[in-house]
Amino acid sequence: MAKPYTGGCACGAIRYETSSEPIVENHCQCRDCQKRSGTGHGSYLTFPQRAGATIAGEAKNWRVAGDSGNEKIHAFCPTCGTPVYVTFVAMPELIAIHATSLDDPSRFNPQMVTYGIRGQAWDTIDSSLQKFDRMPPG
Repeated sequence: MAKPYTGGCACGAIRYETSSEPIVENHCQCRDCQKRSGTGHGSYLTFPQRAGATIAGEAKNWRVAGDSGNEKIHAFCPTCGTPVYVTFVAMPELIAIHATSLDDPSRFNPQMVTYGIRGQAWDTIDSSLQKFDRMPPG
């Protein structure tokens, strides 16, 4: 059995674990990710089975429409404010974990950059990664 992915918020009030493997790992340079992260991008591991993830603790949520018009539900800790995961109304089976919320962030292995069209010149990301102007086709 593969080593599970574990992590949580900065204060420990929210913890998660999943034994599934991510289907994609990416840096996103959309404006929502820039604003939420306080830097030029957000970094995520997206897992195929939200139901397979165990989440302990109660997150606060806020919703925002992405460029596609589909709603994303951002979950964060109400105590420390750490963004922990994102779910998607149009794809309820998926869950995207913030890479820096992992207990071992070195497990994050980015494969691509999304929303490169919104990237800031000062936010340089590994140029060997495939870059998409928006979300790549499914």
